[in-house]
Amino acid sequence: MLTDINPKLPMRNKAITKDYYINKLGFIDAGAEDYKEYLIVEKDSIQIHFFEFKALEPKENYGQVYIRTNEIENLYQNLIDKKFTHR
Repeated sequence: MLTDINPKLPMRNKAITKDYYINKLGFIDAGAEDYKEYLIVEKDSIQIHFFEFKALEPKENYGQVYIRTNEIENLYQNLIDKKFTHR
């Protein structure tokens, strides 16, 4: 039986991606090794994997991932408390 999914998404810059997910969204670095072109972040029961793709054009990329929550009010308040802004 399937129980989980770990999306693997492109990133242009590991340092910026890591900072955004850890310091803005509250994820933790879940990579057992620090690979130069790969990043794994985790929060609650989800993991997101990122691979380096420097030529990525965000306005031409239609990839999406929906992350569902059962505590939207708490998530929203947490983002407000951290003065979250989107990019």
